[in-house]
Amino acid sequence: MDQSLSPNDISHVVETDRAHVWHHLVQHAPWTGADAKVDPKVIIEGKGMRVWDARGTEHLDAVSGGVWTVNVGYGRTSIAKAVYDQLIKLNYFAGSAGSVPGALFAEKLVSKMPGMSRVYYTNSGSEANEKAFKMVRQIAEKRYGGKKHKILYRDRDYHGTTITCLSAGGQDERGAQYGPFTPGFVRVPHCLEYRAQEGWDPVKESYGEYSAGLIEEVILREGPDTVGALCLEPVTAGGGVITPPDGYWQRVQEICRKYDILLHIDEVVCGVGRTGAWFGYQQYGVEPDMVTMAKGVASGYAAIACLVSTEAVFEAFCDDTSDPMNYFRDISTFGGCTAGPAAALENMRIIEDEGLLDNTTAMGERMMGNLEELAEKHAVIGDVRGKGLFLGAELVASRQTREPVSEKQAQQVVAECGAQGVIVGVTNRSVPGFNNTLCFSPALIATADDIDQITGAVDIALGKVFG
Repeated sequence: MDQSLSPNDISHVVETDRAHVWHHLVQHAPWTGADAKVDPKVIIEGKGMRVWDARGTEHLDAVSGGVWTVNVGYGRTSIAKAVYDQLIKLNYFAGSAGSVPGALFAEKLVSKMPGMSRVYYTNSGSEANEKAFKMVRQIAEKRYGGKKHKILYRDRDYHGTTITCLSAGGQDERGAQYGPFTPGFVRVPHCLEYRAQEGWDPVKESYGEYSAGLIEEVILREGPDTVGALCLEPVTAGGGVITPPDGYWQRVQEICRKYDILLHIDEVVCGVGRTGAWFGYQQYGVEPDMVTMAKGVASGYAAIACLVSTEAVFEAFCDDTSDPMNYFRDISTFGGCTAGPAAALENMRIIEDEGLLDNTTAMGERMMGNLEELAEKHAVIGDVRGKGLFLGAELVASRQTREPVSEKQAQQVVAECGAQGVIVGVTNRSVPGFNNTLCFSPALIATADDIDQITGAVDIALGKVFG
């Protein structure tokens, strides 16, 4: 840990944080009231997969910065240098013009995404998804008289924090108290086989085919001529780390093509190595029309997000030059920052040169095996699922009824892991009654010892909370 800050300096930082910083996703009352006995958490330094807080306590970070972002780990001086060198040369110019790192990263990125060709830069995953929604609406207006404007989204999926992204969000607690929402967004059922939809006959078809077929039912109900796009996560993240069942994605692709519906894949969490492939959809043979990404694109070293499209989507905005409205009339101010693509280029080089996709696959298999062993030991684990270094363990009060444990109990497991110096995640105020899945997304650099330490902490925590 950097010792340049004295204890007095740290004390001042903590108190200043307490007085002025509005943290994300947390209730502040425990540390802001007159009787406050708890300090806000302030992280001081990170190296590899470990971070140190204001007390000097070391933590193994199993959630890559808290929200699945720091894919290549902390303390990467080569990324910092790439950003520094670029900022000295040119820090910013609006996206109406190009930049050297913007052009070079776009070239590098699409080389990893066969079938995709155009990169639109933004500053966050929410914004990238907003751009996709706007593109769908503009295409509907230009080509279908505005009729094919509806956008389907899936129960339990999450696409961002803006009002329109929440309108496309399948996590009702995240959207609670923020309505009314943007019209034209329609929910389709989730694909979690562990909690299969009623009506499935496993003798007739796989659950993947069945749950995809439920999407087609919604399309037919709404009218195929009104539906412009389907927006899905390749693996549902905050809704419970839900991997798609066999046959799901193939059927989804067929349905989209059958009804001329754009397929928008949200890779904000799964993108850039998290599942062991460059992108999660590539694990399932999907050919999307649009892909959005953020988080791991630069591992948090700079703010960057992207919308990547096929050439066909791009050409829909430049097919009539006589029409002054016939282009994507949109801008992202901080999509013009050059630090993002500069960091992203170096981030991608690290993943390639250090073989981190292969490591993610290998360590993901190890972690899955460890979690399955824990499931044999602890009856509270009802289901283990995931892909690569993106895994979940759903906790249940009864394996027979699959009744979820309470959110409070799941949070207690997280707290017990934290007491051992291991930071793990849990579905958090997302799906009413089902905030019961432990979430793991360690950096792609994880070693076997790191994985064993994480699952070892979970083992002890489950024993303490559930006996």
